[in-house]
Amino acid sequence: MTIPEPTATDPRLPGTTADRHRAPRARADADGGPAATEPAPRVLIADDQTLVRTGFRMILTARGIDVVGEVSDGVEAVAAARLLRPDVILMDIRMPNMDGLEAARQVLEENPDCRVIMLTTFDLDRYVYAALAVGASGFLLKDVTAAHLAAAVRLVDTGDALLAPSITRRLVERFATEGAGAAAGGNGRAGEQRPDRTPAVHRDLTVLTPRELEVLTLMGRGLSNTELARELTLSEATVKTHVARIFAKLALRDRAQAVVLAYETGLVSAGDSDA
Repeated sequence: MTIPEPTATDPRLPGTTADRHRAPRARADADGGPAATEPAPRVLIADDQTLVRTGFRMILTARGIDVVGEVSDGVEAVAAARLLRPDVILMDIRMPNMDGLEAARQVLEENPDCRVIMLTTFDLDRYVYAALAVGASGFLLKDVTAAHLAAAVRLVDTGDALLAPSITRRLVERFATEGAGAAAGGNGRAGEQRPDRTPAVHRDLTVLTPRELEVLTLMGRGLSNTELARELTLSEATVKTHVARIFAKLALRDRAQAVVLAYETGLVSAGDSDA
């Protein structure tokens, strides 16, 4: 575990401004650089490959993003997240001692303001689906470009999900309805142990109004706010209000988790159309 020693102004110390709730931040530019008034997010890198950690640290640091620590397994990731309180964690899915999925679950349970991006080699990986179900904000392939990596970190730091709703839907549709005895697939590694199927929390959908339930269903099918407004003949401002209320009532982190919930609760089924 590589963690800098704390100083008198270190955000890890209780009572500093970093311990308080952070306001939403401006979006990054196209190259992953900071917007004019945007503070740099604080990032923890969790990966068992030294070269991956070193490469990511160099990329992020060169783009003005503060890497506050590096760890090599899930147990260290949970401990470092508790100590450092990073804004964003780049979390490898497969690590020794504790995998990234369980580490993400524990981190997000302790610190809901933290954002987790899962690192994987396969874009349709059942581990990624399980990570979305527990609240990860998206995933990146390990061969991501430098600009995309930096932009992704800044994007999720604003509170947005990294995945487009349509991509999330395609991922969820592949794995949400798989039974425990389903045929092998997804990551293509013969004999590899699969993660336990991790359902989204089956929240009480009766707290939603009929219109909110309709909006959630359409979000589950991958519609954007613009598409929702067109489908429901509403203004985008009204749609955004409905989406915000759905998130608040169901304690959802972002649209990616909303898609997972829509499938897990049966609002959307595999094969449902986008429109």
